[in-house]
Amino acid sequence: MKALFYVITGLAGLWSFTGADINLSLVTSTTVDSLGACQGVSVQSGKVYLYGDREVGMIRTYTVEKGALTYTGQEIKLTEGGRDVINHPTGIAYNATTPTFIGNSIRLNPEGTKWRAVIYAVNWAGLLKTGTLDGNLLNTIEDDACIQGTRPEYVQYQNKWYVATADYGDKANEVRLYDPSRLATAKKTSEPGVVVKKFTCSPWVQNLHWIPSKGILVLIQNQIEGRRWRFTFVDLKKSIESGQQQVINTIDVDKADELEGFTLLDDSKTGIAVTSSRSNNVHFVHLNW
Repeated sequence: MKALFYVITGLAGLWSFTGADINLSLVTSTTVDSLGACQGVSVQSGKVYLYGDREVGMIRTYTVEKGALTYTGQEIKLTEGGRDVINHPTGIAYNATTPTFIGNSIRLNPEGTKWRAVIYAVNWAGLLKTGTLDGNLLNTIEDDACIQGTRPEYVQYQNKWYVATADYGDKANEVRLYDPSRLATAKKTSEPGVVVKKFTCSPWVQNLHWIPSKGILVLIQNQIEGRRWRFTFVDLKKSIESGQQQVINTIDVDKADELEGFTLLDDSKTGIAVTSSRSNNVHFVHLNW
């Protein structure tokens, strides 16, 4: 059954946040059901993949046209043998040429001082075909190099692909770049050769989005723990070489819920931001560069 969407129209221009180089405007807000708490969004080959933590971790596939999403009927359950494996998906690293990875971040105590972060190497084509991890789970990697959680995203540095991830907490946050070939066969990310580069970053990073045409990594953040929207646009090359984030622009959005993910569509000016809210959880945004 197709997901139910409620579109709030007439929002263009109501929220506009201007920095030196980038302007972001919220265009429409939409409710997408059947996701649980939406944890992120990935765009691949013209399709939009929303992932969440319903009764099991899952991914649903949509097409996008004229500022609206349509559910294709394809749902992937992140289970193996019926067991919920990736119960809280927090990132899909996909680039069609190197291994695909999905992150899983599990809070082990209410204080958020203990986490289990796991990265899974998966057969993405097989996962889309069969709809479960059965036969498609290639490797399970403990992300013990992390501080709080994992959120894999492919980036390019010096013409090489790396899997970037970042921490969520408010102390000692880092963006780390992993060698995908080493990551694909590792049992933990602290093994020699997995972590290649890293730099310090600001707190509450929920997800990452790489913009290759501009060399920009977007830190998708909360302004405070679990609340309010923040987009930090950083120069990846300069950040790696300096060891700390080099901010091009920070855009704070006056919305109180928990921003979880963001991606640009093919035109690089239209984006989708998602939150964990039960309603108005998917938002189309426009960027001016």
